[in-house]
Amino acid sequence: MVHVAIMGATGAVGQEMLRTLEQRHFPCSSLRLLASSRSEGKKFPFRGRLHEVEVLTKDSFRGVDIVLASAGGSISKEFAPAAAASGAVVVDNTSAFRMEKDVPLVVPEVNPEDIKLHKGIIANPNCSTIQMVVVLKPILDAVGIKRLVISTYQSVSGTGQKAITELLNQTAALLDGKPLEHHVYPHQIAFNCLPHIDSFLENGYTKEEMKMINETHKIMHAPDIAITATTVRVPVLRCHSESINVETKKKIGVQEVRELLRKAPGVAVVDDPAKNEYPLAIYGEGHDETYVGRIREDFSIENGLNLWIVSDNLRKGAALNAVQIAEEVLRMNALLKK
Repeated sequence: MVHVAIMGATGAVGQEMLRTLEQRHFPCSSLRLLASSRSEGKKFPFRGRLHEVEVLTKDSFRGVDIVLASAGGSISKEFAPAAAASGAVVVDNTSAFRMEKDVPLVVPEVNPEDIKLHKGIIANPNCSTIQMVVVLKPILDAVGIKRLVISTYQSVSGTGQKAITELLNQTAALLDGKPLEHHVYPHQIAFNCLPHIDSFLENGYTKEEMKMINETHKIMHAPDIAITATTVRVPVLRCHSESINVETKKKIGVQEVRELLRKAPGVAVVDDPAKNEYPLAIYGEGHDETYVGRIREDFSIENGLNLWIVSDNLRKGAALNAVQIAEEVLRMNALLKK
């Protein structure tokens, strides 16, 4: 008997968590949907019946075993410790705890063993980091990785529903020859690219770029990898795309890389340029796999590779990864003792 709660159940990721729990037949005997008072009383279907949204309070977690949290970092900071104190394991999708020393940061295909180290909270990594490390882990294990140069092309759904609406409204306005407005982003996003995700730091990088650097080191237990990143918001509704330049410690052939990745859990290789077959955001939406293609040697360095990676940022980049962590918690018998 596993009792589950979704914190932030009415948001885009919370709704994806709800669908993912049902699609994967997660063994929950009860489900509690938690959100702010604005959403109290709303009803959402799950396994043939409607579940009503309750107001999130620090008393919401009594009797709950697993909390899937996606309500914003400040909300998680306030409520996740209360949930853990009540005996629940919290899988938190925000950035609130990712770099905390005592909080495992987990991608189940990469470092599931870290789950056993949790003290009540397990962090779900950044969406763009998750899809990258799923692909890089087999390469790291085979030949080691010396350096990564990361360029991302991230969809507006990573910012939330308001950003999706803004892109759609701006596109319609431009096509109709009407003036457009922007509120979510500092500039027009329709027919444009913004090299700006999250706020800028004193070192000239954005928080998103530093997340990819720091989280990759932690997840892969490889602090010696040199990493630089540029993250870009693009006018795509859903699915993040990434160009990853990899310098390996030992030489590895392109065909060997393809074979490694074909065997990798959660990875699908789509790589036949002669037939114009390569990962595309429009085909990744709604799918669990992380797609990789354009696998080729980087001739400018001795041990270089280039990869093109696409994944649904609301699925593997958020909801699916969180549910997979919860599944591993059960498999490892790693619930908190009550």
